[in-house]
Amino acid sequence: MPKAIVVGGGPAGMMAAAAAAQNGWQTLLLEQNEKLGKKLFITGKGRCNLTNIASQEEFFESIPHNAKFLYSAFSAFTNADIIALIERMGVPTKVERGGRVFPASDKSSDVLSALARYVKESGAEVLLKTRVLKIETAGGRVTGAVTTAGRFPCECLVLATGGATYPKTGSTGDGYAFAQSLGHTVTPRCPGLVPLVTAERWPAELAGLTLKNVRLTVENGKKKIFSEMGEMLFTHFGVSGPLVLTASSLLRYDRPARLFIDLKPALSVEQLDARVLRDFGENTRRQCQNALGALLPARLIPVVIAQSGLDPEKPVHSVSRAERAALVAALKGLELHVAGHRPMEEGIVTRGGVSVREVNPSTMESKLISGLYFAGELLDVDGFTGGFNLQIAYSTGVLAGSSIARRPR
Repeated sequence: MPKAIVVGGGPAGMMAAAAAAQNGWQTLLLEQNEKLGKKLFITGKGRCNLTNIASQEEFFESIPHNAKFLYSAFSAFTNADIIALIERMGVPTKVERGGRVFPASDKSSDVLSALARYVKESGAEVLLKTRVLKIETAGGRVTGAVTTAGRFPCECLVLATGGATYPKTGSTGDGYAFAQSLGHTVTPRCPGLVPLVTAERWPAELAGLTLKNVRLTVENGKKKIFSEMGEMLFTHFGVSGPLVLTASSLLRYDRPARLFIDLKPALSVEQLDARVLRDFGENTRRQCQNALGALLPARLIPVVIAQSGLDPEKPVHSVSRAERAALVAALKGLELHVAGHRPMEEGIVTRGGVSVREVNPSTMESKLISGLYFAGELLDVDGFTGGFNLQIAYSTGVLAGSSIARRPR
């Protein structure tokens, strides 16, 4: 009979099972899918951005919610540790823009196979196509799991069932129900790293247009919460892309939110005004709508002119200084209003989850039920794009598994 059970065969569950088994605990890993790490297979658009080489300080700056809770977990298993492990398992890695780490082959299947082998070599038993129906407890201790394959008694159990995004990969949110049934608080959930829906309809007219090297600034309520340079794109519902996804992890949707796109962040207002004046000077006989081709993508010109209040058919030689200033202001702060976000299924991670106040950060053990541990996306912690969320999964998984191994038997 297993002494420890891990529920969920994603990266957090695999690392937890391996850590417990390597330290002498008879461990059973239960996964409801036909294979381990199904969600891992699609990460990084199939390339698997497995972690980030950021410093520890940079890591915590990239965790917008409950970063302090992860101090012990990151100390137990760092980004350098997962890179070393993956390479030891025969998968060379490479570093790309923003410190993102990928397998050199650009195949997530290589990372998945390496982790699956790691679990097998650890001595943990894996039971696939097995769904947990109930977590059993007695006297404030976990005692077993009832599954579609029967009942398995245990001394310790790790819940690593993932969040509620990408339900087709098995992230159905079962873990939240288990946690609540055991007395744990589950904070409100919403998708994180998710495209945003705008109140304005004009982004739909620009669907597919990508903006590079722009600055996106976000105001939530009366507070500026985000301002970074990078890439974004327009969609049929609003906006998406790296900048938007990162900003979405900071938004509070119970407050009004506005987006400002600086289309020319490398130029000051004065420099941009001089550039517009020069372009107008080279197109004196043209209308405003036909004089900005060297400055903007053609599809974006009508939108910028409309936001500036300029008459698009007005000859450029008739444009006043005040009108030109309004045009420059639109170029430096194209405005959009956030109406909401795309569905949970389209988020990369889940914001919210099992309250970290009820989990011991030094061990990942429940403060309410002895022998119950949590790991991965199920917890109320999440990070920005770039490999940070997978690192959270590895680190909390290893800490949970190794904490089980330190328990008296």
